[in-house]
Amino acid sequence: MVTDIDIVRTIERAPLRTARYVDLRALGTNVWRNVDRLVERGAATRLAHGVYTVPPDGRDGRTWRPTIEAAGLAVATARFGNRRVVLMGLGAARHWAAIPRAIGVTTVAVPEAGRPPVELDRGGRVYMIPRDIGRLDAVLERTELGPALVTTPAQTLYDLTMKPAQGGMPDEAAAAVRNLRAQVRPEDLNAIVNVHGRANAQLRTMLNEMSEEVLHGAAG
Repeated sequence: MVTDIDIVRTIERAPLRTARYVDLRALGTNVWRNVDRLVERGAATRLAHGVYTVPPDGRDGRTWRPTIEAAGLAVATARFGNRRVVLMGLGAARHWAAIPRAIGVTTVAVPEAGRPPVELDRGGRVYMIPRDIGRLDAVLERTELGPALVTTPAQTLYDLTMKPAQGGMPDEAAAAVRNLRAQVRPEDLNAIVNVHGRANAQLRTMLNEMSEEVLHGAAG
């Protein structure tokens, strides 16, 4: 018979310490009773419908909550697999501190289209953005639930400039673009444009301005 410890260890061993109930059912019958009991006792936390994590460092799941960025990555990873999703756009901008305050949405690149936004149990919405994951410039970064992929500042700047309304917070996206611009070299941004093969008028103007700034700085 499955025990609470079996379930906790299974979730802990999963990527980003997160597993779906549909996967936990393979452990035995009436697993849902054990999972509910673990949540009630604070040994596990429900991130979204049918998705559970075990809080790190023995924290009490009744009071602990991950950041929306970590939760969004964990939910997407549980659905699509380890390293097959990438924090991008508004979510990546938050990770790189280009949006200083917490916001109620995050955006995660996933390999499939047609996925509706996910409502997190403790507030917040995760937008699943279909992208060719292999073409994104991303790095492995630490989150409170484990290592996960995040688009680089240059890729994040490109994405937010090309689609500022993605995630439904265009004002925050515009502020993030201004903050990220200072972190990105024009050659790095230009390399991203070359990979994707397109740039809108705002992005072309930004690239020209960044290149001019570098030239003037070198001349001075």
